[in-house]
Amino acid sequence: HRRFDYRPKTDPYCQARYTFCPTGSAIPVMKEEDVIEVYRLQAPVWEFKYGDLLGHLKIMHDAVGFKSSLTGKNYTMEWYELFQLGNCTFPHLRPGMDAPFWCNQGAACFYEGIDDAHWKENGTLVLVTTISGTMFNEMAKWVKYDNETGIYYETWTVQASPDKPSVVWFDSYECSKFILRTYQKLADLGAVFKKIQTNYTSIILFSGEPVYLGNETSIFGPLGNKTLAAAIRDFYYPFKPHRTVREFFVDLLKIIDRVILNHQFYLFYNLEYWFLPMKFPYLKIIYEEVPLPIGSKMSFGV
Repeated sequence: HRRFDYRPKTDPYCQARYTFCPTGSAIPVMKEEDVIEVYRLQAPVWEFKYGDLLGHLKIMHDAVGFKSSLTGKNYTMEWYELFQLGNCTFPHLRPGMDAPFWCNQGAACFYEGIDDAHWKENGTLVLVTTISGTMFNEMAKWVKYDNETGIYYETWTVQASPDKPSVVWFDSYECSKFILRTYQKLADLGAVFKKIQTNYTSIILFSGEPVYLGNETSIFGPLGNKTLAAAIRDFYYPFKPHRTVREFFVDLLKIIDRVILNHQFYLFYNLEYWFLPMKFPYLKIIYEEVPLPIGSKMSFGV
């Protein structure tokens, strides 16, 4: 996943149904001698709206919590889409614009408090390590860098097959990957993690070797490939929001025809388009273990 020099301003066309990070605050500077508990937080996606529904499918959202021993204050940190998941996964086809229009930025959100009921009821709230204030402050600097350079949400992991091991053509870039990066940074700073099982959700597409198609300018620009441009727009059209149940099922049949019967998928990744020659089982949601990183007690004497 490519890193960028800066985060571009979002276009006013991109609108969120739910405000991104509504109570967000700056990350505080902790006293060096503070001892801070770090918690693994996980709950079903959209639990606030659908309860445990997506939890049964193991579609989970991840975050990390902190508790300061000196102040007693709790904090939550997570990373998610600025304009909800649908906008990050599929583009808008806007009138008068040849190229699909993407609202696919993601970002970190930090706020005071941990909503115990939200994380405990259908998910996880468990202590994973303890760090010093110095380590927390170093992590905060890293979060700023990570947030300013890793700016685009990517829903899909793309693999060659369900076998282990398998070639990973493209890796996702979403909430769980941010939490894994954060844990790794803490381990690099000297955090020692408990030996507990930690599982994460991945949505995987299965494909033969991807074919590079080009970027927005080379495909949709004045000298672009009009046939390819039309094929990409045509592919994304059935994924639009639906006003009626009938419209949804008509478009669902088009998606099945394209992806499963004709083995086609167009992926937008790092601002470039790729063709995926899809293969069985086409799509799978997995909930698999990724172990907590192994740290060292040397760095800050924690």
